[in-house]
Amino acid sequence: MPDDHTETLPAAARLAWWGTAWLRGAVVTDLLVDAVIGGDATHTVADPFQGTDTLVGGLARLRAEGATAFGAAFPAEGDPVGLGGPAPFNAAALEAGSAVVVAGADLGLVPQRTGAAVAWVLHPAARRQLPDVGEADRGLRAALLESAGLLAELDVARWNPEVADQLMNLRHRPALAAPPGVPDRCVDLAARGLQALGIADLALADDGGAVTAYEMTARRDALVPLARAGRRALVAACSPEVWPPA
Repeated sequence: MPDDHTETLPAAARLAWWGTAWLRGAVVTDLLVDAVIGGDATHTVADPFQGTDTLVGGLARLRAEGATAFGAAFPAEGDPVGLGGPAPFNAAALEAGSAVVVAGADLGLVPQRTGAAVAWVLHPAARRQLPDVGEADRGLRAALLESAGLLAELDVARWNPEVADQLMNLRHRPALAAPPGVPDRCVDLAARGLQALGIADLALADDGGAVTAYEMTARRDALVPLARAGRRALVAACSPEVWPPA
């Protein structure tokens, strides 16, 4: 059974990593199921035309239809990173905040959560343009440095000490368990992308000690690029199409 740290990954990232490893014969079915479901009760694959299947049954059908890999997308308003269309798929993915694109099958999967159950709903999906791993890595490093500097100028330690602590301890991030075949560089990039998103989410959760509209805008201006860089890092790390050669 995979390490509990696997559960710190979003479901789309877990499906991308472990589903791809399963397609490539690197992990057995039981490991796939345990890793993708994580702490949830169950995952299914819902086809609007053929009904709902188990996770394994649905993925096996995709494999029979030509699937060669699964890649994650983490879009946000104004930033459809990891998506290539068409519009209905993009809209569903944006509403969910994530999706999985099935390479080789022109299909996508969008998670719909009901309590502790997740249904992966099938949609037609087009090929996408992706940031490569090196580009995403450089962008994330630059965004972290810039955001940290801007937040220091805005006295982040005063209005949110927890954010300041995280920025001071960037080397302390959760270790992610990954299946065979995921490059070490991508595992590290995914961890740093999640870390950046966590910092941005924490700092944007409320207005903290901001007392003027200018301060609130300045904080958002410092954090939105960090969140964008974090999403791009996570997409590149969880998209086998752009992984560096082994």
